[in-house]
Amino acid sequence: MKILNLYAGIGGNRRLWKGDFEITAVEYNKKIANIYKDLYPNDIVLIEDAHHYLLKHFKEYDFIWSSPPCPSHSRLRMSHKNIPVYPDMRLYQEIILLKYYYNGKFVIENVIPYYHYLIKPSVILDRHAFWSNFYIPEKNFNFKRKEFTKMTIKDFEEYHNIDLSKYKGVDKTLLLSNMVHPEIGKYILEMALKESDKY
Repeated sequence: MKILNLYAGIGGNRRLWKGDFEITAVEYNKKIANIYKDLYPNDIVLIEDAHHYLLKHFKEYDFIWSSPPCPSHSRLRMSHKNIPVYPDMRLYQEIILLKYYYNGKFVIENVIPYYHYLIKPSVILDRHAFWSNFYIPEKNFNFKRKEFTKMTIKDFEEYHNIDLSKYKGVDKTLLLSNMVHPEIGKYILEMALKESDKY
């Protein structure tokens, strides 16, 4: 099974994926991509623009996970400290592209936004919205954690069960706070496999 993991970061969503998969991860930041390579040496890691890569290669994969940048959609954006910006519409471009042109299974993840959804998500899990073309039942994961704004790097590492202490030159708080919890990544892939007629 060929899987495309876009805006891969350090691969939180992919952490518990077990199976006979050929996984291609696309991450624009070279330092972050190198951490991903170290964590998942059997994956193909491309240092490219995920949005452009998707448009050119989406038909080559059986399952696509995309996590477009979230800061312009986040409810934190409404803080009086933040300068207004246009919401990054790559999120909705990818939902529409895959919904109408793609024959495999896909899921697109983002934060719960400060505005009313332009396209209603398929499901909300924990603090994330997910758009997909397969059924993902609601589930309460009961994760134990502090408020995200009060979590330290150590708290995030314990929450995600990962140790980044050997890596330097990256914003670990940003990397860890952007991660999808591995249990959610595992759950969603299981739902995709359950609905697939190929696997």
